[in-house]
Amino acid sequence: MKTLYPRLVVLMLLSNCAVASAQIKVEAPWVRATVPGQQATGAFMKITSGQAVKLIAVTTPAANIHEIHEMKMEGGVMKMRAHLSGLDIPANKTVELKAGGYHVMMMDLQRAVKAGETVAMQLQFADARGNRQLVAVSAKVSFKNPYLP
Repeated sequence: MKTLYPRLVVLMLLSNCAVASAQIKVEAPWVRATVPGQQATGAFMKITSGQAVKLIAVTTPAANIHEIHEMKMEGGVMKMRAHLSGLDIPANKTVELKAGGYHVMMMDLQRAVKAGETVAMQLQFADARGNRQLVAVSAKVSFKNPYLP
């Protein structure tokens, strides 16, 4: 019985982690292809979570700088700004990162990203308690959204 109890505790903890990680869903991830010499591009996707979380960081080996950005019209001028404190993902609502809105800005690219490739990314989320979760994503590279008809 003494050896069984610690194993049960570990299994319960692992099962709780699996439930938490299953709550965040990333769909249709893609990265806009670049041309030689281009040093920046954007990544786009749809994110849904069963509980309120915040997208606090994105990393990828394809770029040295990764930021969550928003583009919006202000006074007739399209402006882009970084969301340094992250992006809220409300519970059970899909937030779409898309051209002309929220997106992941990838700057200081390691090399051109070519159509047909995939880009590995890790998205880091935090819940209201500060618990963090990493979600691995494999994003298609294309000049236009490959998930649209």
